[in-house]
Amino acid sequence: MHFTKAQMGYIKVSFNRIRNSANPLKRLTDSLYGIWFATVFSCLSLVTVGIITVIPGQPRRRLLARQGARLLLRLTGVWPNVSGLQHLPSHASVIVANHASYLDGILLTAVLPHRFQFVIKREMTRVPLVHYFLRRIGAHFVDRSNARKGATDARRIMQTATNGGSLVFFPEGTFRREPGLRRFQNGAFTVALRQGLPLIPLVIIGTRAMLPAHSWLPRPAKLTVIIKEPLPMESTTDPIQAREECRQHILAELDEPDLHATIS
Repeated sequence: MHFTKAQMGYIKVSFNRIRNSANPLKRLTDSLYGIWFATVFSCLSLVTVGIITVIPGQPRRRLLARQGARLLLRLTGVWPNVSGLQHLPSHASVIVANHASYLDGILLTAVLPHRFQFVIKREMTRVPLVHYFLRRIGAHFVDRSNARKGATDARRIMQTATNGGSLVFFPEGTFRREPGLRRFQNGAFTVALRQGLPLIPLVIIGTRAMLPAHSWLPRPAKLTVIIKEPLPMESTTDPIQAREECRQHILAELDEPDLHATIS
């Protein structure tokens, strides 16, 4: 019997879940860790939100958010293995990363320089405290369900890039529990090519295992962030080609199937 890479990914995740659920001690230690993580996260979040309420200027607020995220990862024992920071230019650029968990934003806030601004789906505005925090640090929201609002959001993001802002996109737009890299949306690649900004693939490993979709408490996991070299600016002027090049760079480091290839 032959299994595709996507099916093997599902089998691997299911096997790990069954193995962990059959071990009472593992379940207990995971639960205790999750409670500890949630407690530290809650305390740091309240303090950080309180301070960014009174601190002027988005760069200062992003710096504070970065320090809070770094402290969270260190206190909870999951500081990531980071490689490729030397590939980040000192000027404006666009990062595209795979998306696997709600922890991805926290992880990249801790790892990346605070000049980077996140582009996030507008659905996050439905969570009042999260919306307030993200708005205070200068995150950009994109409406995927309304073409008119989405066009307005895109123009605002384009203006940020024009003004020298560095941006982080999760071009999959969402994440699910099962492993795999999904289809990329074109927005990040259009922005980068139109503004002539370096386009940098970034790989996140471990966050899906730590906090998969529909889970409330994190589990201990090994986290890794790999920052790849920027795509050569002269290699393409086509957003679709740039999109596929970035996907291939990410897939080369990610031990997960290419779900877009599987579906198509």
